[in-house]
Amino acid sequence: MKVSQPKLAVSGSIRRRLLLGLSGAVAVAALPPTAEARPPDLSPAALPAYPVVHYQKKNIDGVNIFYREAGPKNGQVVLLLHGFPTSSHMFRNLIPALADRYHVIAPDYPGYGQSDMPSRTNFSYTFDRFAELVGGLVSELGVERYAMYVMDYGAPVGWRLALKNPESISGLIVQNGNAYEEGLQEFWDPIKKYWVDGSDASRQALMSLVTLETTKFQYTDGMSDVSRIAPDNWVYDQALLDRPGNSDVQMDMFYDYRTNLPLYPKVQTYFRKHKPPTLLVWGKNDKIFPAAGAYPYKRDLPQTEFHLIDSGHFALEDRFEEMVPLIRGFLDRNLK
Repeated sequence: MKVSQPKLAVSGSIRRRLLLGLSGAVAVAALPPTAEARPPDLSPAALPAYPVVHYQKKNIDGVNIFYREAGPKNGQVVLLLHGFPTSSHMFRNLIPALADRYHVIAPDYPGYGQSDMPSRTNFSYTFDRFAELVGGLVSELGVERYAMYVMDYGAPVGWRLALKNPESISGLIVQNGNAYEEGLQEFWDPIKKYWVDGSDASRQALMSLVTLETTKFQYTDGMSDVSRIAPDNWVYDQALLDRPGNSDVQMDMFYDYRTNLPLYPKVQTYFRKHKPPTLLVWGKNDKIFPAAGAYPYKRDLPQTEFHLIDSGHFALEDRFEEMVPLIRGFLDRNLK
């Protein structure tokens, strides 16, 4: 008698890895009580290969840039660009979910994660500089064409890469990453005030954005089920924010965010001219980058695969099992 396994909503290697579980433990579907049911073969030879993630650094223009890398070297490249206040840590689960087929690269920006945090006296913390260093890393790794996953700060970094080398972009995955002024609403009012006056008072007023309370808020507000969110996230991020001098790095980045607004029309022209295949998977309950910033993408990229997810800012922490099939399906259809 042949026993049928229960079907999952995903396919191929993702199905196999979900059966194994991200922790590596084996989840075995219950078998009906028949005389022919046998224990599964758990020998190493019988288990599907699980992607290995490598943690590395490269010196790019004098700055050690940390990056996570996994997947076949000859696979299509997917570049994962993280947001504030986190690092490539936010992609720790997504990387192995893609790396059976795709060559995945996830860097940390200077001052974030495990990359260097050079002194502000001789290093400019700007989105232009971040894009230069990420572009340098991509070039150093011999990558000529890649899809980008952009989230939060990853969007302005990614847009600069796309504007510099539009033909290098094979596709876009946009998750709570802005390209339209409609997306900068109430949360941004104190930051906009700092843009206008550049005063120390306005700068100091933003220091609440690097406290534990705000970091935890970013991970928990708007989430469909807070019990799904690992507290490790805000503990890890806050430990890095609390490093001496890091709060000033963050204030510099808040101030430099003003340079992204004049870039938006150029980005939108890039969308219309080059029509990159685009998947939008956006946490619709996000107060930092609300859904109002998601809809305008359809204006310039009418073929966008558009999904508003019942989640908040860090949607991958909350709705991973919903987002991965969408991401995998998009990549499989568009990266040949």
